[in-house]
Amino acid sequence: MDVASLPEKAQKVLKRIRKKYKVGFEPLRVRDVELQLLQVTDLEHLLAGKDPFADVSNFPFWVKLWEASLMLADVMASTPSRSGQTLLELGAGMGAPGLVAASKGYRVTLSDYEPHILDFQRVSAAANGLTDIDFKIIDWKSPKDMPQFDRIIGAEILFRDEFFDPLLKLFGSYLAPEGEIYIAHDVRRKSVPQFLALAEKEYEIAVSARKMRSEDKELTILINRLRKRS
Repeated sequence: MDVASLPEKAQKVLKRIRKKYKVGFEPLRVRDVELQLLQVTDLEHLLAGKDPFADVSNFPFWVKLWEASLMLADVMASTPSRSGQTLLELGAGMGAPGLVAASKGYRVTLSDYEPHILDFQRVSAAANGLTDIDFKIIDWKSPKDMPQFDRIIGAEILFRDEFFDPLLKLFGSYLAPEGEIYIAHDVRRKSVPQFLALAEKEYEIAVSARKMRSEDKELTILINRLRKRS
């Protein structure tokens, strides 16, 4: 990726990011979509041996491109937008699923909880010429009013049970009546069944399990689709 080819505004954002993080552009191919994704290159320094399945309160989930994100990106690549459907990615982090969705015709809003995370998303979007994307900070416990979305997606977002009720309220506010929610998680994420037990009161839930190899290990990723009960 030639940084000089970025729009001037994106170059300034990248310069700001580089004051704090070691970063680089990495290629990402998902089905017929090819992207350049800005990623942190010194992960070991930031993660410092933290376990994302045990030390959830202190783990910087946004900084890693999760296997669940790749699977969710694959779902987006296989379901192109119809008539400019709108899509919100919650806890987007590096934003791979949302960026793939934008490349397939969705009008995408990427969201997270801190400005520097959105900076990564802005630079990646600019690097791939994806201009019809909004970037929003969303506090799940106090979400701002927004238009409803045809689809809401999120990968590895169910890591703290204190957010379950706020997230369900957010779903209720932001999801269009005929909309769909797709969430993806490593099967080891023990909080997922707890959340789905709450969600099934309001949503019809479908599940598929997909296996993939990562770092010489076979992982199982659960994809859940939620639709409002009639």
